[in-house]
Amino acid sequence: MKTLSLYIPIIIIVGCAKEKEQEPKLFDHTYRDQAYVYLSENKADSAFFYFNLAENQYQDSKDSLNAANCLIQMAIILSNQGDYFGSQETSLQATAFLNESNPAHHYYLSSNFNNLGISAHRLKDYQHALKFYESAIQFSTDSASTQMYLNNKAKTLQQKKDYAAALEIYKRIVDESTESPRGYARALTNYAITKWAHEPRYDARPDLWRALHIRQREDDLWGQNSSYTHLADYYTNKQPDSALFYAHRRYAAAKKLKSGDDLVHALQKLIQLERSDSVKRYFEAYKQLNDSIQLTRSAAKNQFALIRYEVEKNKADNLRLQHENAEKAYQINRQRLLTIAISLLGLIFSVGGIYWYKKRKQRMELEAQHRLKAYQLSTSKKIHDVVANGIYRVMAELENQHTIDREGVLDRLEDMYEKSRDISYETIDLPIVQYDFHERVTQLLTSFATDSTKVIIAGNDPGVWEGVPPKVKQELAHILQELMVNMRKHSQASNVAVRFERYADQLLVHYTDNGVGLPEGMAYGNGLTNTGNRIESLQGVITFDTAVEKGMKIQISFPVFLNS
Repeated sequence: MKTLSLYIPIIIIVGCAKEKEQEPKLFDHTYRDQAYVYLSENKADSAFFYFNLAENQYQDSKDSLNAANCLIQMAIILSNQGDYFGSQETSLQATAFLNESNPAHHYYLSSNFNNLGISAHRLKDYQHALKFYESAIQFSTDSASTQMYLNNKAKTLQQKKDYAAALEIYKRIVDESTESPRGYARALTNYAITKWAHEPRYDARPDLWRALHIRQREDDLWGQNSSYTHLADYYTNKQPDSALFYAHRRYAAAKKLKSGDDLVHALQKLIQLERSDSVKRYFEAYKQLNDSIQLTRSAAKNQFALIRYEVEKNKADNLRLQHENAEKAYQINRQRLLTIAISLLGLIFSVGGIYWYKKRKQRMELEAQHRLKAYQLSTSKKIHDVVANGIYRVMAELENQHTIDREGVLDRLEDMYEKSRDISYETIDLPIVQYDFHERVTQLLTSFATDSTKVIIAGNDPGVWEGVPPKVKQELAHILQELMVNMRKHSQASNVAVRFERYADQLLVHYTDNGVGLPEGMAYGNGLTNTGNRIESLQGVITFDTAVEKGMKIQISFPVFLNS
C-alpha cells in the first residue's frame, strides 16, 4: 500500500522546475541533472551517488540552496529505501543551508520537514512526526502540497488513535478535493476507514465502494490497491468470503505494481483468510519474499553509506594531492632560501652564542613558571570536566525531570565530591571506569534532550566500541559532554544529531545541530580548549565545517588502537 510518500515524485519534478528559475546561468549542473535522470529511471543508488557529488560541488561554490535541495533528495531516497535514521540525519544537514525568513527557501523547507515527518512516522515517533508536518504545512507554497501534508498529519493522528482530530482533517480534504477525482477518492477512503475505526458500527462500505469505482475509472492502480486492502480489512470479521475476494484482488494489484511491501502484506492477509490446504503455499511465498526484502534493505543501507564514504574519500584525496603539489613548490623555494641562509650562519652562530648565554637563565626561570602554570591548568581542566560539567549535567537532568530522584541526585553529588577531593589532594588521577560504553554514550547524550531540543543518535552500536581502550573512551566521554554543554548553553538548537562511524582502526564522530552556529572571531573558553587538547592527545583531528549558513557541523576522527 502506498501511503504518506505518494506525492514525493511530484515534489521532485516540481522542485526541478523551480530550481531552473533560480539557478545561476553559467554554473555546471551536470551532476544534479544526471541524478534526476537516474531518479526518473528508479535507479536510487546511482541517483544518490550523483546527488552527493552535486551537493559537494554546490558547497564548494557556496550555493546553499542547491546544496540543500541535493541533501533533501538524498534524504527522500534513504527514507524510501527504509534507512529512516540516515534519512533524518541527512534532512537535518539540509536545514543548516535553509533560511526560514527567505520566501525562496520555503518550498524546500516544507519538503524537508515533510520527509522528516515521514521518517519519524515510520519509526513510530508520532509526536515528532506531527511537529514536522505542522512545519511542512507552515512553509507550504501550494494547495496540492498542503493537502498532502494534511493527509500525512491525519494519518499520524489516526495511528495515535486520535480519531476525532484525524476525521476533522480528512473532512476538510474531502471538501477541498472535489475537482481532483484521485485526491477525492483517497480522502474519502481515509475518512471512511478512520470513522469506522472510531465507530465500529459505522457502515464504511458505500464510501469505500465509491472510492474504488472512481479509482477504477481513473485507472489508478495504486489507489485500487489501497481500496482492496481496506475492503479486505472491513469484511474480515463480517463476511470472510468477501474479505478473501478483495485480498486476492490486492495480491494481483501488488504483483502489477511490483511493490514488495504490498506483496508481503497481501500474503499475510491471504494466510489469515485462506483455507488450510492453501495456506502453506502462501506462507512459503511470504517467507521467501520477506527475507528477500530485508536483505535488499540491509544491503541498500550499507550501499548508501559506502557511496557517501567513497565520495568524501575522493574529495579528501584530491585535497591531499593539491597539498602535496603545494608542498613540492614550497620545498623548491626552501632550497633556494637555504643557500642564502648558510652564508649567514657563521655570523649568526657567533652572535647567537652570546645571546644564548644571556637567555639561558631567563629560559630556566620561564620553564619553572610554565611548570607551575601547567600544574594549575591541569587542575583547572579536571575541575572543569569533573565538577563544572558534572554539576551542569545534573542541573540539565533536573530541569527536564517531572519528579526528582533525591537519592540519585545525592549519589551523583557525593561522587563529584569524592572526585573533587581527590583533585585537591592530587594523589592519583581519576580512575578509568569500565562499563557498557554504548549505553553510557546514549545516557550522556539523551540527558541533554528537552521538549524544545531533540537529540538523535546513530551508529552507537556495541561493535563500534570493540577494542577501544578505556582511556580513549573516558576522553571521548568528556569531549561529547563538552560539546553537549556548549550546545545547551549557546546554540539555541532544536535538533541535534550525533553519529558514530568505525572504519578499520579509525573512529569518526559527526556532530550536527541547527543552532546559531559559531560566531566569527569567537574566543575559545576553557571547555573548547580542553576539548582540543584531549583530541590532540588521542592523535585525532577536529574539523569545524564553516560552509553551512546555519547551525554547527563538527567532525572528530582518531585512531582507536592506541596504547591505553
